[in-house]
Amino acid sequence: MQSLDGYVAGVNGEMEPPLHSPPGNELFRYWIDHVRGLAGSLYGRRMYDLMRYWDEDRPEWDASAREFATAWRRQPKWVASQSLRSVGPNATLVGDDLEGFVRRLKMDVDGVIAVAGPDLAASLTGLGLIDEYHLYFRPFVVGRGTPYFAGARTPLRFVRTDAVGEDTVRLTYVPT
Repeated sequence: MQSLDGYVAGVNGEMEPPLHSPPGNELFRYWIDHVRGLAGSLYGRRMYDLMRYWDEDRPEWDASAREFATAWRRQPKWVASQSLRSVGPNATLVGDDLEGFVRRLKMDVDGVIAVAGPDLAASLTGLGLIDEYHLYFRPFVVGRGTPYFAGARTPLRFVRTDAVGEDTVRLTYVPT
């Protein structure tokens, strides 16, 4: 998810309002179904830290939040980090050989593996390891902060656009 001007986090590197505003019911339902259909997710450290919110039930959650948490907990997670020494349940810490690990993962795992985190996505883009980009834009303008794309990238070819939920557009691209 990113703002219309391409930022995934605010100036302090945190998901600040309005970027972190809660999704509507349709958008949240989309994410539940999306996560349920993934073969797994590859996270950068900061995004993994953010998503660990779903590791433990919270009394304020409604049925949809519990359903998302269940889907998220079930999926395999791989975490690329030089600073973490351990990760939570159903997660594997990726060692120093990110390229080798991801190449093996792509050969061994059937289905879609999501990549979450702009630094990780940039590294994998540089290695030619991302097959398809799904960029989700929400109707907010942040103005500055952490961009999803920083620096030059491989040229991309547009594949499709989809409306997702109440206020989000997904653009799909593949490397040329």
